[in-house]
This record gives sequence, C-alpha cells and structure tokens, in this order.
Amino acid sequence: QVQLVESGGGLVQAGGSLRLSCAASGGTFSSYAMGWFRQALGKEREFVARISWGSIYSLNYADSVKGRFTIFRDNAKNTVYLQMNSLKPEDTAVYYCAADRRGWGSASLNDYDYWGQGTQVTVSS
Repeated sequence: QVQLVESGGGLVQAGGSLRLSCAASGGTFSSYAMGWFRQALGKEREFVARISWGSIYSLNYADSVKGRFTIFRDNAKNTVYLQMNSLKPEDTAVYYCAADRRGWGSASLNDYDYWGQGTQVTVSS
C-alpha cells in the first residue's frame, strides 16, 4: 500500500513563496505519475499540477498557476515537490498530492490511486 505524506504548508503573505513536499512510501515511486490538487473551503478539489514518470518528464499545470508554480520530483528521495511563487490569496486551500500507478497522470482526480492527507496553505492579503 502506497502512503503519501505532504508537508510544507503554512501561512504566507501575498507575493511570497512556499515549497510543498510529498514523501511516498510502500510502492515504486519512480514508476508513478504524481499530481498536486487543492481544495478551497466550500469548493471542489481541483487540479494544480502533474508530472509523469520517466527520465524525460511530462508536465501539466492548471492555467491559474502556470508561470508561478513548479512541480518536480526526486526519485532517489521518493518525493515530489510543488514550488509555489508569487502566491495569491486565491491560492489558499488544502493541497493534496496523489499518485497514479499507470505512470502518466492527468488533471482528473479519478485517474489517481493514492492520496495524501493534505497540507493547509493560507495566503494573506
């Protein structure tokens, strides 16, 4: 069973930066696609970013974070990261990482097999 544990959330002022981490255990991390999603209070969970498996990664970002967020992974550490720059109050949400065993990933929640518990990010104006 794959376990995912997010960390790195917190309170930051608008314009600031945070780096989220998601540590995986119990599976073959390097073969999984990894995704970041977020859920704001009272809203549905939404796609943020995704990175495929492999030596040449395929990346996708939600339009709302493109140019500000970067997803990357370190297979030696079984960890995926989300570097968030130029944060805005509308980025406030619980951020979740997810793993897709098939290795490709997508923007759809239904394509992911494992989920972390989430980490809170709050951006003040």
